[in-house]
This record gives sequence, structure tokens and C-alpha cells, in this order.
Amino acid sequence: MPSASKDEMRAKLHEHLAFWGLKRFDSDEAYFQWQRRSLPAEELALLHRSVEQKRQGTSADEIAFYDATADPHILPVLYSQRYEYYLAVGALVAERIGRAESVLDFGCGTGILTTFYARRFPHVSFLGVDRSRESLRRAEEQAGALGLRNVRFEYGDIVERRPPGTVDLVVATHALLQAEQDPGLPSRDWRTFERDRDAAGQRRFEERTGVGSRLDALCLLLTAQGRMLVFEKTRQLSRRVAFQRALAARGLIQTEPCRPVRYSLVEEIAEDGPFYALQKNGPSAVEWDEAPEPDDGVPFDPAVAPPISGAEAPLYENRFPSAQSVWQQLGGRIAVKEQTKSEADGRQLHAEYGRCDTGRYLYCANTFDRRQLVIVEPAGEAMLETYYQEIVG
Repeated sequence: MPSASKDEMRAKLHEHLAFWGLKRFDSDEAYFQWQRRSLPAEELALLHRSVEQKRQGTSADEIAFYDATADPHILPVLYSQRYEYYLAVGALVAERIGRAESVLDFGCGTGILTTFYARRFPHVSFLGVDRSRESLRRAEEQAGALGLRNVRFEYGDIVERRPPGTVDLVVATHALLQAEQDPGLPSRDWRTFERDRDAAGQRRFEERTGVGSRLDALCLLLTAQGRMLVFEKTRQLSRRVAFQRALAARGLIQTEPCRPVRYSLVEEIAEDGPFYALQKNGPSAVEWDEAPEPDDGVPFDPAVAPPISGAEAPLYENRFPSAQSVWQQLGGRIAVKEQTKSEADGRQLHAEYGRCDTGRYLYCANTFDRRQLVIVEPAGEAMLETYYQEIVG
């Protein structure tokens, strides 16, 4: 799509989000001031209670949250925090709808993006499916206000009751894998990022997160060469690998390289994804990648002064996967204390404190891809040893 069309897409998204009452904010202070001005005390209290309910983690609590926040007064206030998300994901999906004739938006919620797609593609038939009745009621009201005749909304659980017929395209964004606390699949041990082909472990991941049964149901709805656009919270490698294996096991292939998506939640930066463009039953165009993505860690150079001076400032710190290769290449590395243990959640943790040519180091690694390397001058030895004790303790 040429740059002029991308600019037009963003302009249309801004216009659409304004129709929904959403506003864009650059600071938390400005956003919360608007929140307090927009909502009476009782509605603000309802919003806070709903957020706490959702954190309980049960399916019923989650549905109750979305029912409550579909209120026309609460909705724009809550979802304005996700303004940049809608800009980013809405554009990625809309740019790829083109040749579809029928689209299912799984977990459509209040239909903010579903109605945007329907406006942009009046020749395409859209169906939004969700488990929140109040969200769907709001979606239908807004679709009616926009005069849309090519979109409808249906209540239900896609696993228990699939809509009749098939569709050319399934869109699933932040709906397939909502178990945000699930760590995914562990690596073989703390020294590697590679995962065994553990069928039982993969099956347990798909069952406890529900992603397996949802994918099965959605794949049955796709035509023989149907496509799927997916964006979930799977940036963490252990979740990404498990999710990708679930996609591949159902005959879905990538039609383009997946991409992480970075957007802001007011002042907080969210790095989500990747965003997948998939097709059912086709030749594999892009291989699945199970390696850590390139990170911002830099090689350790003893000649480079640390960015912050002071007695306790580290000479070097790296919290990315690349910390492993830097640790392996440390000159004169001698471990003074080290411990490898299994933690309560089953992950294997390794912590190591020692000496190297340039000072003292602390290295931590676990089987869910955490890597951290800190190097300090010899004078910082006591501080680093205390940190080591806290980790192993």
C-alpha cells in the first residue's frame, strides 16, 4: 500500500475513534484528569471494581468486566487508553482485508475495530462474535448509528457453538490467548533458548490457555484457502514458540514474516505480538522462527565508561537474551558462587557470582528466557554478592 494510502488509513482511523468518543493523550496526568472530569464518582468506582474483578482471572469475572465497561459513559474513558493500539492493529488488519468476501472478527468486543473495517470495505460481509452481551449490544447500536448494512454481531462461545457456513478471513486480536500470566513452554535448560518437541507439554499449554480448542473451531470455519490475521500477547519467547507450534499444527502457514508491534498505552510502552498473517493449506512461504528476536543489548567493552558514574554504578548491564553470549565471552571468568535450582512454578533458575578480568559479575538465567548480566568494579563486590544471595534465597 503506498504511503498516501497509509496516511489516509490513519486519518480514517482517527475519525472513526473520534466517533466512538475516544481521545488521544500524551501523558497519564492529562488522561486521568479527563477521566475524573468525564465520570461521576459512582461510575468511576464501578470502573475500578470492574478492573479488579477482571484481575481475579475467572471467565465469569472477565465477561463481567466487559459487560460493565461497555456502558456508553465508561467505554470511551476506558478504551482511550488503547488509542494507539487501535491505530496500530486497525491499520495492519485493514491493509490485508482486500480480497476477502466474508470476515469473522473473533472476540470483537464492542466492535470498535469491526465497525471500522465494515466502513472501509462495504463490499465485504463482517461477523463479530463475542461472549459479552453488553459489548455486542453496544456494537449493534454503533453499527446502526453508522448506517452499516454489511456487519452483524453474534453472542456465543466459538468452541461450543460455531456460526454456520465458512468465511474467507478470520481476525483475532487479543482474543485467542488471554491467559497473560501463563509462561508458555520452558527451554531444555537454563543454557539454551531451544525447546524440545514435547507433545505432552504443548498439549497442556493449549488446554490450560484454551488456545487449542479456539484454533480448532476457527480453522473449521475457514474456507479451504482461508486466511487468518492474528495478534496476541506472545512477545515473550516461551509463549511465542508454544503459540506458533499451535498454529503450525493446524496447517496454518505464514504468508509474510511476523512482526512485533510497538504502541503506547498513554505513557506506558507496550511491545506485543507478533502480528501474524496466515493461510490455511498452502505452500510454506515463511519458516517459523523460534530464536530470540534481535535485542538492544550491546557487547561489553571495558574501555567504554558506564553511562552513570558513581561507586555503585555498574560497568555494564544487559537484561536481554544477548546477555548470555556476553557472559560466555567474559575474559578470565571464574565462578565464585553458583547455584541451579527448580522454582515453585517448575522453571529452572541459574545464578552465578564471580570474577572476570574487568571486575566482578553476576549472571542469572532461567528456562523461561530470562537473562541478566551485571559487571561492576571490584569495589562493588559486596553489593553484587548481596544481590546474588537475594536471588538464590
